[in-house]
Amino acid sequence: MSTVNPTPPNGGARQLLQWGASTLGAGVLAAVLLETLLGGFSPTGAHTNTGWFALIVALMCIPFGGLLTALGAAKALRNRKIARKH
Repeated sequence: MSTVNPTPPNGGARQLLQWGASTLGAGVLAAVLLETLLGGFSPTGAHTNTGWFALIVALMCIPFGGLLTALGAAKALRNRKIARKH
């Protein structure tokens, strides 16, 4: 009977980088759309209802995606360091 290892050999670094970059990209896209097509924003907030939605998405996705990407990069560097030792 064979057992399947649920942990990928790279420790999940590739998945973290992939999802982190996708989330970060969605946040940047929302910010760009907010500034160009959705009326922009001022110190009191966005000018349109859709602009508010884009602002919320940007403020949620950019930090979270950045953290996921940073974690994935750190794991990938650690995996490279460990692989070099062996």
